[in-house]
Amino acid sequence: MENTNIMPKDILGKAILDYQSGNYTEDISTYSSLDENDIIPIPYLFRTFKEMPSLEQKALQLCKGEILDIGCGAGSHSLYLQERRNLVTALDSSGGAIEVCKLRGIENTIHTDFYEYNAKKYDTLLMLMNGIGIVGKLNNIDTFFKHIKTLLKPDGQILLDSSDIIYMFEDEDGEFWIPDTVNYYGEVNFTMEYKKEKTTPFPWLYIDYNTLQRAAISNNLTCELLSEGEHYDYLAKLTINRY
Repeated sequence: MENTNIMPKDILGKAILDYQSGNYTEDISTYSSLDENDIIPIPYLFRTFKEMPSLEQKALQLCKGEILDIGCGAGSHSLYLQERRNLVTALDSSGGAIEVCKLRGIENTIHTDFYEYNAKKYDTLLMLMNGIGIVGKLNNIDTFFKHIKTLLKPDGQILLDSSDIIYMFEDEDGEFWIPDTVNYYGEVNFTMEYKKEKTTPFPWLYIDYNTLQRAAISNNLTCELLSEGEHYDYLAKLTINRY
């Protein structure tokens, strides 16, 4: 399977490490195959619980037991859970991100590619801010589920959020136009830029709930829609089907 988790340049890590060190001068710019240019505001990655969207707040409140925060970034979710006295481990492929997590006081961190980690099993696997994007392409999702189940205790849960971006293909008449060259409309290629340094393009997946549920069921997982956000986003809980 194509490795979508490690980026050639640690753009995110450099940016959040600058912010943590008091050297914040600009945000991360993103360019996508949807012809959309945007920014990732670095201060937002350091948000408090009160500043988080309601879907994230609900996910954090549902966390239980030993927790693995996959794709932890600047560690805001892990930090909240740790302050709530949860046993949480922050995992990221970005060396800069893990350094920031340590500087912020997060006690348990792991710097590795998600697909290369199999040290233990957890009660809660947390993947927020569209963490399932690391799947990259929809045809990689069976490999993703096969691996993530190796990290989950029999009675454990996976909490993740994502978005249905079908609205980005809506025309003026209210109809949806998806190019024939697209395998699945939620597959987006991104390039990130920070301080004149760019990543090579990398695939990132946005998955609608129905597609997620079908893929989960085919991988012997139960998928439950917990909550829907204000802009096509949702929070889901996945558990291993015991029957």
